[in-house]
Order: sequence, then structure tokens, then C-alpha cells
Amino acid sequence: MFRRIGNVVVRHPVWTIVAWLIAAVAIVATAPSLPSNSDESSFLPKSYESIKAADIQAKAFPAAFTPSAIALYQRTDGGKLTAADTKDVERISSELGEKKIDQVQKVVPGQPSSDGRYTMTLVQMDSKNAGQPVQADAAKVLRDDVKQLVKGTDLEVKLGGSAAQALDQQDSSKRGEALIGIGTFVIILVTLLIIFRAPILAFLPLITIGLVSAIANGLIAYATKLFGLQANSSISSILIVVLFGVGTDYFLFLMFRYRERLRLGDEPKQAMVNAVDRVGEAIASAAGAVIIAFLALVLSTLGFLKQMGPALAIAVTVTLIAGLTLIPAVVSLIGPKVFWPSKSWQREPENARFAALGRGVQKRPALATALSGLVLVVLSLGTLGFNATFDLAAGSMPKTKESMVVQDEMQKAYSAGAAAPTDVYLSSTDGKAIDTTVFDAYVKKLAAVDGVANARLAQLNKDGSTIDFNVTLKYEASTDKAIETVGRVREVAHADAPPGTEAVVGGMSSIYKDIDTAVTHDYKTVFPVAALLIMLILGLLLRSVVAPWYLIASVGLGFGATLGATVWIFQGAVGHSGLMFMLPVIMYLFVVAIGTDYNILMIARLREEAREGREPREAAGMALRHAGPTVAAAGFILAATFATMMLAGNALLTEMGFAVSFGIAVAAFVMAMFFTPSLTALIGHAAWWPGHADRAKEPAATPAPVSGGERDTLAHDPAGRRN
Repeated sequence: MFRRIGNVVVRHPVWTIVAWLIAAVAIVATAPSLPSNSDESSFLPKSYESIKAADIQAKAFPAAFTPSAIALYQRTDGGKLTAADTKDVERISSELGEKKIDQVQKVVPGQPSSDGRYTMTLVQMDSKNAGQPVQADAAKVLRDDVKQLVKGTDLEVKLGGSAAQALDQQDSSKRGEALIGIGTFVIILVTLLIIFRAPILAFLPLITIGLVSAIANGLIAYATKLFGLQANSSISSILIVVLFGVGTDYFLFLMFRYRERLRLGDEPKQAMVNAVDRVGEAIASAAGAVIIAFLALVLSTLGFLKQMGPALAIAVTVTLIAGLTLIPAVVSLIGPKVFWPSKSWQREPENARFAALGRGVQKRPALATALSGLVLVVLSLGTLGFNATFDLAAGSMPKTKESMVVQDEMQKAYSAGAAAPTDVYLSSTDGKAIDTTVFDAYVKKLAAVDGVANARLAQLNKDGSTIDFNVTLKYEASTDKAIETVGRVREVAHADAPPGTEAVVGGMSSIYKDIDTAVTHDYKTVFPVAALLIMLILGLLLRSVVAPWYLIASVGLGFGATLGATVWIFQGAVGHSGLMFMLPVIMYLFVVAIGTDYNILMIARLREEAREGREPREAAGMALRHAGPTVAAAGFILAATFATMMLAGNALLTEMGFAVSFGIAVAAFVMAMFFTPSLTALIGHAAWWPGHADRAKEPAATPAPVSGGERDTLAHDPAGRRN
């Protein structure tokens, strides 16, 4: 099949390129805009308690005041607020309300802090659009207006709250995307220039992947609209890295093999056909593993991951098609001039480093397996200290952003949980009014829960069938202690609910508690499904039942090593209280899926060498010699491009960038280079049971006499392979 694809593309390169350009113009011109949502509650299905609580609030208390933005005031001299300052705040609150800003429903003065140094203006927005870009736009107007209104007073003001966080997250994301895009571009360009010393070849993947990126983004927007998915601003940053990183990988897989065929004496166009034929199956299998792993995210209960999975799967699918059609078409049109001005492509270098590594694995496969395995196991021990954090807003932007400063200052000035109180909604099961005599006892039981600062009856609905009890925690909503406290509040609220009533607990801490439960569910569902499907692809590629088991086990060890190293770096050395809650899921899929690329390339080359008549150990040594440079170059570029995510300046992308880049490096330079080939050499022919995919179909041919120039070339390929 891949030979047929190569023949068609190489025979009609111009038409192939034109077809891609037409598709790009049509898709980009007609694609809808990509929506975005930063509301954590939208990540959860409606079956979770925190979402049920939000529904009860909307029905029973439609006019309930829930601030979306908080203007926090303090004196410019840092002293206590005066009576004049309080009047200024009341005036500013009144004037803000009179401006009739879009999305703003109510503006009221808030309570002063206990030390008298801070006070607030609370702004309620339309709950139907929580987390949507329109509320970030409203926060921008509010921030500008309140700063204008405070001029001429002795006050200074900062705007925080969920809407302001969405605005700051949006701005931070744009800056991060720009830095990631520039960093990715520079790394790929410089690395390819060093490897090939050919400017055309260095710029070619960047241009073609840029075209692929436009098409992928358009298709993702179509899919998002068609299936009603939620987008998140972090997806764009991840998408840039995936497209350029994976696209460059497939480009290198193809170009290294194309150069090898040219060195063996193939005519240029035939060299490209042979390259697609030889490496096409490995590229398709590698992409298939990535696509399946990403699609496994649709089984997640988190909306963020549900959107990310299909989006990245679409991106990799388009990249795969481009790798087998667009890139071969462009390169076959240019021919060997693609390597200009370098002439190194004409003669295979001694490649002494990888040849020596290959000989080492060939002679001592047990030692190579033991040492590489030991490195993975030792690093994996760090996973025992893993702790999750759940504040996605704080993790998505620097602490210096205005909304984050407000959050920190409010925690110091007020009760840590005051900015995001917990609500217990008590509803009668028969729709009748609840007996009011039980309220005092119920409030006392809620207030007595360990970790609760205070509890009070907040409001009743019109017919008295639902009551809202406001519970203020001692801890900030996203902390481990707050989440543990909400768990205890739920237990008491449910167990001590009066007869004929049922209780549900809402608020941000309750949402984080449910997210924790959802992530645990995903660990038990997404991980095994992705692993089994990747094993199926490996089994089909290798026609083996044995090899997929130890290959996926090695990748699992790579995942453990990556998570362990990330825990030691960020929780140990840097001092983070924990890692972002979705990091292990994302890291597993990136490290397992993309990291499998290198295992697939190496094991496919090992099989190819074995089919030439070589014994398992010799085949492993030759595979490392020939595929080692490709894996090293591709692994370095992909790891470096993921590392650019650390430039974004926020905890989520910094942790993700380090973890995935480290995982890719482990996959390329530990697993694919040493663990996989040495273990395959140790297992021998049994690795391919029940088939005989490694057996030569016919004895290796004795090379015929050749000219001196060709003899030099074939000296580096003893089998004298030809098509």
C-alpha cells in the first residue's frame, strides 16, 4: 500500500501540492471560530454533586448573588480605610452599576476586612455565560472603568474574581502561544541546519507544517461546533507543539530513509518511492498509536480532556497524511537539491558513535537491558510523592497577574475561604416547605465540621422547599485541606439531613472535589484503554503477541520515570505544593503515544535487519546503527519543542513542558536506544511469536562486483540492500 502511495505522489507531485493548497484555502475560509471556556464546572458531567448543586441554585435561587468579579480596594498609603474612603467605594459601586456594562446584572459594595484595610465591590454577571469570552470582555471594561472612577481618591483598586481570571488567562495564553511558537520555530530550524547543513531542508518542514496547522485548526473548529465540544485556551499552545513536533518527527523519519536510499544508488524519484515504502508503515503505525491514545480521552469525564483528545487526534491525522503525501511530493519535485549546498548526503559517514553503541548492545544485551531498566525504575520511585493541585486558573497564568494578586490579598485580608464559599442546599423530597425548627441544629452540625470557619442560613426559596446554608472554610478553595474539608462537609450534610430532605454541596471546593474523583476515574479508564489499543497496533505492525507486551511495559516504565522526575523537580526542588491535577493523564498519553513512535521505528528497523538474514543480536546492533541517528535527531527536536511550553510563564504549561519533554527524551535515548533493542535481542526469535516476522524470506544475497564508488557506499550496508 505504501509503495502505491509513494508511486502516485512522486508521479504527480504538482497535483498533490495543488490539492493541499486548495484544501487549505477552502477549510480556512469556511471554518467557524473556535469557542473557549475557562469555567471549571463545565469540565464535569451533570451527574456530579457540585453540578447538581449549581442546578438547584439556578432553579431555587435564580436571583442569588454570586460575584463573577471582585474589585478590591485599599488605601494608597496602606493604612486603615476612613469614612470618606467607604463613601468613595459606595459611589464607585453605584456608578459602575449605572454604566449598564454588558453581562453585568448587579453591582453592590462588599464587606470590609476585619483589619479595616480592605473593602470590596461585588459584581454579578449572567450565570448562563460563566467562563465564556464575553465575560472576559466585560471584565476588561470593568477593570478600565473602576480604575478611572478611583482617580482623585486616596484608594487604589484591583479587579479579581472568575471573570477577571478568564481575562488574565486569555492574555497570558496569547503571550505563551507567541513564545512557544517562536521557540518551536527556532529550535526546529537550528537543529535541522546542524543535522543536514541544508537551508532548504531546514525550512521545508516549517513551511509544510504551517500549512498543515491551518488545515488542522479549521477541521478542529468544525468538529468542535459539530459535536458541541468545549475549548480551552491551553489547547492552542499544546496544538502548536504537537503539530510541529510530531510533524518534524515524521519528516525526519522520511528524510533519513530518503538519504539512505540515495546513498545506495537509487535514482532520486525511485529513492523517494522506496523511502515511503520502507518507512511508511512505521510512520502510519506511530501516528496510529498517537491518534488512538488521544481518542481514548473521549472516555474522560472532564470536558477539558474530552475536547483535547479529538482536537489532537485530528491534528496528528492531518500530519500523517501530509507526511505520506505532501512532503514526499515537495521533496521529489526538488530532488537531491534539497540537500544543497551540503554534499554529505552522497556518502554515508562513519557514524562511529552509533555503530559503537550498536556493537555494545549486540555484545552485551543483558547489561544494556539491566542498566537502562534500572534508570527507569529508580526515577519511577518519585511517583510515590505525587500530590495533585486543582486551581486551574492559578496554574494557567503567572502569580503577578492582577486577578492572582487579588486572590492572594483576599486570602490574607479575609478568611481564606471567603472568596469562594461553600453552599449546602437542603431540599424537601416531596416539594413541601421544610420545618424551620431544624435549622439551628443543622447549622451547628455544619459549623462543627473540622476545617469550617463558620456556617449560617443564607436564604430560603419562595415556598420554603429549598434552603441555602452558607459554609465558609478556613482554607482557600483549591487547597488539599479545603477539598478534604468539603468531603467531611458532604458526609455531615448527607447524614444529618432532616427526615424528608436531601442535601447537596456546591461551590468551588466541591467542584474541585468532583474533579479529583473524575481524574481518578480517568486513571482507571483512559490509561488501560489507551494501552490496550496501542498494543493492538503494535501487534498488527509486528505480527507478534509477545513484543507488544514488553514494548508497552517499557513505555509504562518511561511514564513512571517521567512522573517521578517531575515530582522530584517541581515538588521537591522548586517547592510546588503539588502538580496540576490533569498532568498525569496528559503526560501518560503524550509519553506513551508519542514515545511509542521511537520504539516502533527502532523495532521496525530491527525486524527489517533480521529479514536480511541476521541473528537477533546482530539485527539489534545494526538497527541501532542505522535508526539511532534518526531517533536521536527526532527525539531531541520533539523534546526541545515541548520544552518551549516552559516559556509560557504559568505553572500548568511549565510542568507540562518539562514532563513531556523529559518523557520524550527518556523514550528516545533510554527506551528506544537501549532498553527495547537489547531486550528484543535477549528474547531472540521468541519476541516475534507466534509469527516469524523476523525470519529472512530467502538467504541474504552475496553482493555482486561493483564499481569503486559504489563499493565505498555499500561498505556501510553489508547486506547490499536493493529494491
